[in-house]
Amino acid sequence: MAKKGKKFVEAKAKVEVEKKYPLAEAVALVKEVSTSKFVGTLELHVCTNANPKYNDQILRGTVVLPHGTGKKVTVAAFVGDENRDEATKAGADIVGNKELIAAIDKGDINFDILVTTADQMRDLAKVARQLGPKGLMPSPKAGTVTANLAKTIDELKKGRVEYKLDKTGNAHLAVGKLDFDDAKLMENVRSILDSMEENKPVGVKGNLIKKIVLAPTMGPGVQIEG
Repeated sequence: MAKKGKKFVEAKAKVEVEKKYPLAEAVALVKEVSTSKFVGTLELHVCTNANPKYNDQILRGTVVLPHGTGKKVTVAAFVGDENRDEATKAGADIVGNKELIAAIDKGDINFDILVTTADQMRDLAKVARQLGPKGLMPSPKAGTVTANLAKTIDELKKGRVEYKLDKTGNAHLAVGKLDFDDAKLMENVRSILDSMEENKPVGVKGNLIKKIVLAPTMGPGVQIEG
């Protein structure tokens, strides 16, 4: 196990390990115990009672954070000629078709998210090997294969995030920068937790959420009340 630095140890001492803090108190405390010299990110870690190996316990969804993530997102749109203007006007940073395929094939991937329409998926499959390992292949479940390009691109630019469970039934998301107002960070956190509860899988009996932890990019985590 790697030895923790002095700053981390001092910061961790300010957090009561077993205590579940009210959200407002937790957000303020996370800011206080952040040990990075740069403006860190507020990370949300949710442990659930779901077992995603069963189809009726899979949890996945998207949320437009009320105040965004604080991160500039580069959105690329793979579209036919008839949709180029719509994608450009909606704010896509990169718009293309055959030329975008060629760039991706050469490893020239200069975007964070790729959106497309259902009719373009067959052509995009040509570069699935390049996109898949990077998590950039569009899919209907992620909301990146869409019939409404303008709305999807607009939401992504404003701060739409996707949550999904890993193999252990946990979800991890960035919910804003630590220099956001506390109230804005709290709204972002609540929007995700509310969405998770609204999309609770039918196969999960009892409570969906088991444990919620907020943490800075660098620093100890703080458990919050469910």
